[in-house]
Amino acid sequence: MAKEKRNIEFDQSIEEKEKAFSLRDLVDGNVLTRKAVLKQSRFILLLVLIAFISIANRNHAEKTVIRLSRLQSDVKELRAKSITISSDLVRISWQSEVVRLVNRYELDLKDNMEPPKKLIDTEE
Repeated sequence: MAKEKRNIEFDQSIEEKEKAFSLRDLVDGNVLTRKAVLKQSRFILLLVLIAFISIANRNHAEKTVIRLSRLQSDVKELRAKSITISSDLVRISWQSEVVRLVNRYELDLKDNMEPPKKLIDTEE
């Protein structure tokens, strides 16, 4: 009746017994050393990677939306400025406005009082 001495440190039967999940194991970090968690480590890493990519994608989308709204407001401002400049150019091109500007800057130019003449080439 000799009892067999067993080394408890290397006994597989103790590790294989399923321990009940407790809060103490979670706080101690022992839950991460269980075989079930170690077997699923690749899956857990994949989930973490997908979470990081999702967060980065959302951040990029928000930055793009902010940039788009800023560009749309810039386009509205530039369109209004373009219309203003266009109307000023049309007003300046009026004959009465040209005469006023010539007199203002004293360019010594005079209005042509006779109508333009059409030149005809008779040597054909």
